[in-house]
Amino acid sequence: MTAVHSADSRRGPVRPPAPDAVDRSWDDGLIARRARPERAQPDKARQEQQGRAAAPARPAPNVATVLGGPLLTRLDALRELVGLSRARLDGRTLDEAGRVLEEAAVRQRHPLDLTVVAIAGSTGSGKSTLFNALARAQLSEAGVRRPTTSAPVACAWTDRADGLLDRLGIPEGARRRPPRPRDPAFGGLVLLDLPDHDSAAAGHREQVDRLLALVDAVIWVVDPEKYADAVLHERYLRPLAGYAEVTFVVLNQLDRLSGDAADQVLDDLRRLLDEDGLALGEHGEPGAAVLALSALTGEGLGELREVLGQFVTRRKAAELRLTADIDGASARLRPVYVAEGRPGLTDGARLDFEDRLAEAVGARASGLRAERTWLRGAERACGTVWGHAWRHYRKTREARTGEAGASSGTDVTPPQRRTASRPLVEQAVRTLVHEASAGLPEPWALAVREAAVNGAEGLPEALDEAGAAASLPTARRGASGVRWTGGRRAGDASPGGAEGTRTGGRRASGGGRGGGTGGGWRTGGGRNMDRRTGDRRTGGRRTGGRRTGVGRTRGGGAPRLVRPRWWALATAAQVMLVLLQLGGLVWLATALCGGTEVPLWVPGGLTAGAAAGAPLLSWGCRMAARGPARGYGLETERRLRNAAAACGRERVLEPVAAELLRYRELRGRYVVAAGEG
Repeated sequence: MTAVHSADSRRGPVRPPAPDAVDRSWDDGLIARRARPERAQPDKARQEQQGRAAAPARPAPNVATVLGGPLLTRLDALRELVGLSRARLDGRTLDEAGRVLEEAAVRQRHPLDLTVVAIAGSTGSGKSTLFNALARAQLSEAGVRRPTTSAPVACAWTDRADGLLDRLGIPEGARRRPPRPRDPAFGGLVLLDLPDHDSAAAGHREQVDRLLALVDAVIWVVDPEKYADAVLHERYLRPLAGYAEVTFVVLNQLDRLSGDAADQVLDDLRRLLDEDGLALGEHGEPGAAVLALSALTGEGLGELREVLGQFVTRRKAAELRLTADIDGASARLRPVYVAEGRPGLTDGARLDFEDRLAEAVGARASGLRAERTWLRGAERACGTVWGHAWRHYRKTREARTGEAGASSGTDVTPPQRRTASRPLVEQAVRTLVHEASAGLPEPWALAVREAAVNGAEGLPEALDEAGAAASLPTARRGASGVRWTGGRRAGDASPGGAEGTRTGGRRASGGGRGGGTGGGWRTGGGRNMDRRTGDRRTGGRRTGGRRTGVGRTRGGGAPRLVRPRWWALATAAQVMLVLLQLGGLVWLATALCGGTEVPLWVPGGLTAGAAAGAPLLSWGCRMAARGPARGYGLETERRLRNAAAACGRERVLEPVAAELLRYRELRGRYVVAAGEG
């Protein structure tokens, strides 16, 4: 600051400081104390006074020292948005937003009531002349040599600008102070004279670009010859169109134009600015101020001083600049956060996915097969005795000839190990991903695809296991009083049930183990295990006097359906009808031999009625079994469908839904950061 004080001493006696200046009354010690006896105080009091004098000046009343609430809210939302998005977006996408957050944090560490304004322009536009005219002193070198300004020069209408100037990288030798008396409207202004943005000298453009990213406002100076320069409009004005409220465009060298020519050039300049997308502050609306003046003659300079003074007095330049920075960063991030329409998983997409998985595991085919199995069991249990005898005869004959015989009784056909269809599973996942990611921005659509693909790895195998666990139903009583039996449900710890269940570390493929203390299952190996051990049956259903499973089995065989009570009644009725037939035949033979006087039609009618009643009873049982068989098939289909749906939800739907939820949360943060909500 030595150069500043020496410059002031050359201009004459020191005048009172501006209202915004720090109290720096001159005190040379002994002489001053003699001239002003009231300042002769004890050492302690004098130290306290010097400490108060050395303290930084307080800002004037009604001056913004902190950012407004809405802007802070937007900054916080942008900070959260950047932090939560780094796992999904590449660093280059978030670099601009990170730079804005960093610059905002640095700017908040300096007085926000100070306004940093840069004067920028092309070679020969008169930037330095305008800088000196606003400062009312020859502070920056101006002349015909090009380029004249090789380094930025600062002029501060405040004593609290050292921190800001350090941030801007202005060296001590390039810092100036305006002469006194100072314009009160410029209190708190820091004015910069920048090098030419189109200078041929190396490093000038880099200095301009660096400082334009740090200052609060810019005064663009153009001249009648180069006001339409493509470099100015395409490199600066068009990309900075969002900073209209902190932009001034000044047509300098008005003294070189006549009145009509000046109006034409000014109108053409406004047209170009409008094409650049730069909003113009006309009729009281916010936007860039467009002025015409002559820095050399002073024509129109008063209007610029008035507009600039009002802008500085508002003390909102830093907040306006940060708001424009956030708006620009939000606009560049919009393509990666704003989707077309309302993407997401609809109920229809979920149901369609579950239906495709159910089709892949063959839920409907398994249900139909289970229904047919039930009907066959009912037909065999309620069929005629003669039909049973005929089937037994065929089975015996086929066994003798070595042919595979049909299973007898009411055994359930052992369910084959059905594997899920891989193509159907892949198609289900592709369809779900397409519907879930439709309209999403590309990074989030890719995240949804990755979540679905990662979850789909091993999904067919998981569906195979779920289908095997749900291949036979757990014992329960339906509405018709029918009990369905078989393997345990997934997660059921009870012993017995479906083959392949591990209990006690051994695989169950036959009857229960009895007489031991291990509680495991012995491999049946197809041999009969019906020998008794005390009160226990090792090949049957009892172990220690209690049931250990729900399905009846033969030694090493497949589970059997538990016969409903009405099946037993039908079987008993069939036996009675056979006995009646036999009794009727014996009676009829006795009558024919003359051993009884009963009319022949009585034993004949009894025999015929019993013979006709057996197939009628069998037909009626088959009709009655259709409803329970249908329910049995639907129950099997439902279990397989639910098992497949649970597997699909755990592996695919939930990860996809989590990614969509993350996107919605970040979309909400973006709306706040962009000021749209």
